[in-house]
Amino acid sequence: MRAVVQRVKYSKVEIDNKVVGEISEGFNVLLGISKEDTYDDIAYLKDKIINLRVFEDENGKLNRSIKDINGELLIVSQFTLYGDCRHGRRPSFINALGGEDAEKVYDEFVRQCKESVEKVETGRFGADMMVTIKNDGPTTILIDSKKVF
Repeated sequence: MRAVVQRVKYSKVEIDNKVVGEISEGFNVLLGISKEDTYDDIAYLKDKIINLRVFEDENGKLNRSIKDINGELLIVSQFTLYGDCRHGRRPSFINALGGEDAEKVYDEFVRQCKESVEKVETGRFGADMMVTIKNDGPTTILIDSKKVF
């Protein structure tokens, strides 16, 4: 399981020009799910994200988590995080989990995040979405549950 975690001042997801998810200060999380992911990957990634200390404390140090600042989450499914571009010019998505199986994993990840963060918004799984991100910093962190980077 992979996530691109962006510290934001604002983020929203639109489908057909209608806002379906919107947050203020917090994280925009682009979430990719692989064929090898298990519930252990969900728990690992959720724990990393909600405890990631990239918000400034009173001394200007990156020492606070999303829980510490009562921040918000916008979680957007993005199978393209498993695009493999090592060969040729067209990415291969063979390692991405798709369909109903991926949606179940995505829904479980969202459910677990809601247990720890007060406001969690989402896009719509499998939809063509327009994502607006006002990245703060910019601060962008890559997390992989298999620890490949």
